[in-house]
Amino acid sequence: MGRKKESFENMLEKLETIVDSMDNGEITLEDSMKSYEEGIKLCNKLYKVLKDAEGKIKILEDNKEEDLEDS
Repeated sequence: MGRKKESFENMLEKLETIVDSMDNGEITLEDSMKSYEEGIKLCNKLYKVLKDAEGKIKILEDNKEEDLEDS
């Protein structure tokens, strides 16, 4: 069975938690590196979600303009 897709909000919350843990300076260098890597992966996923949403919005806006022109 496939993994359930994480929501944008959940991924953003995880990223915020990672940033907070790195900011407080209470984790080891090794853990910081692991957290940084995980944070970069989350950033890339979040960016993709935003780009996909932007594309969908553009399509909807283009369709709306066409519908208005046809009226």
